[in-house]
Order: sequence, then C-alpha cells, then structure tokens
Amino acid sequence: MTAPVPTATRPPARTETHRLDVPSAGAVELTVQDRDGTRPFLLLHGGGGVRTMTGFADLLAERTRRRVLLPTHPGFGGTPRAPGLTGVAELAEVYVRLLDTLDLTGVTLIGNSFGGWLAAEIAHRAGPRVGGAVIVNGIGIQVDGHPMTDVRGMSVSEIQAYSFHDPSRAPRPPAGDTGPSPDVQALVGYAGPAMTDPTLLRRLGELALPVHVLWGESDRIVDPGYGKAYAAAIPGATFTLLPRTGHLPQVEKPEELLDAVLGLRCI
Repeated sequence: MTAPVPTATRPPARTETHRLDVPSAGAVELTVQDRDGTRPFLLLHGGGGVRTMTGFADLLAERTRRRVLLPTHPGFGGTPRAPGLTGVAELAEVYVRLLDTLDLTGVTLIGNSFGGWLAAEIAHRAGPRVGGAVIVNGIGIQVDGHPMTDVRGMSVSEIQAYSFHDPSRAPRPPAGDTGPSPDVQALVGYAGPAMTDPTLLRRLGELALPVHVLWGESDRIVDPGYGKAYAAAIPGATFTLLPRTGHLPQVEKPEELLDAVLGLRCI
C-alpha cells in the first residue's frame, strides 16, 4: 500500500514594518502581516482592529495559496500614527505607496466596514496596481433613510450586539471591557464623528474596475438597504446578501464569506 502524501502546511505569516514616505502625510510606519503567494490580496480591517481580519486572512491564504497582506492601520492596536495622517484620503495614499514599494500589480482589495471605505479610496487612486475590490459591509456614504449606528462611546460588547446575527457567537471582549473601544477612537480620528464623507457617494461613480459589494443580512450598524445604495453607486458593481451574519461576516461566517468571495469573477 502506498503511504499517503502529507498535506503541505503553509508557513505562518511574517510581520514586517514598512517605513513609507507619503507626500500627503510625511513619514509613516506601517505594520503588515504577509502570507506568501502569488496574485496578492490586500485585506483592510475596520474599526474592530486587525484581529477581526486575522483568522480570515489565514483561511484565505490556505484556500487560495495566494499572497495575503494584512496591515494594521496606523493608530490601531497601539501602533504609532504619524501626525500627517489626518483622514481617510491620507491613509489611502499610504496603501498606494505600499503597493508601489512592493511593486505589486493586479491586487484584489477586500475591505470590511471602514476598510470597505478605504478600499474604495485606494481603488480610486491606485490605477492598474489594483485589479478589483470587494467591499464587505462598508461605511462612509450617506444614504437617506438608512442612517449608520453611532458606535462612539460604546464598549466592544455593546458594538458586538449590533454587529452579529448571533451575538452569543461573538469573540469574548477582554476582561474589564466597559469603556469605549480604543480602536473605535482611532477610527474616529480618520473618519470623523459622522464616519461619512459627503463626496464619497458621487466619487464611487468614477470607479472603473470590478467591484463587488457583500453584505450581512443582519447588520444593525449599516443595514442592507445602505449596502444596496453602495453597490448602486458603482458602475457595474454587484450586490450579494449573506444570510445569517451581520456586520463582520469574516468573523461570524468566514467559510461562507470565503465561498462568496471565491465565486466572484474579479478574483
């Protein structure tokens, strides 16, 4: 009998610090988890911080055997934030410079929540280095009749109650978590108190690459009607509703989200 061939094990992600000179923001230090492979993905986390994307990054790298980059936005998770990083536009320029520095082309952006807004801003600036974008429960636009829940001042556990289809499946917050989330405070530093840009809805109409909008049906931060407006603003974009999940599908239903992503033609 022939012995079974052992399954290859992907090496763990390596973490690198890039020091980037960004015209709009000056010198920026950026921490990036890098999972080796070809045809890269750039994953962009939301206000919950990089931990909301780490498990999905591992799953994506394992299933696709492609390169997966997962940065921590400066100022999140206790990382330094350069004084020149005053808004979403400046942060998007950091990632454009990262793609230039790494000489990457055909990158697929996957952004959740604030990361979805950021993905749209990067796609607007990066030209041929970006081949497509997947916006998962993105924020940043203003939609009449579909207001975004104000999470400022909420604790992690309170935000989770609005973010999960089944809050009992949410990761347990750190012990003693009773005050506002530090990462949400970092988010407000970029996105402003309203966490919207009045010009973004119009500028989404200028995107000229494949964009797919995926949305958890139980999202109580930004509801599916908001998501449909997001997709409708982007020429040629598709909209897919994900059942039995909320604002963080990559945490609550990672396999289902991955199946949806890998079924897209831009991937």
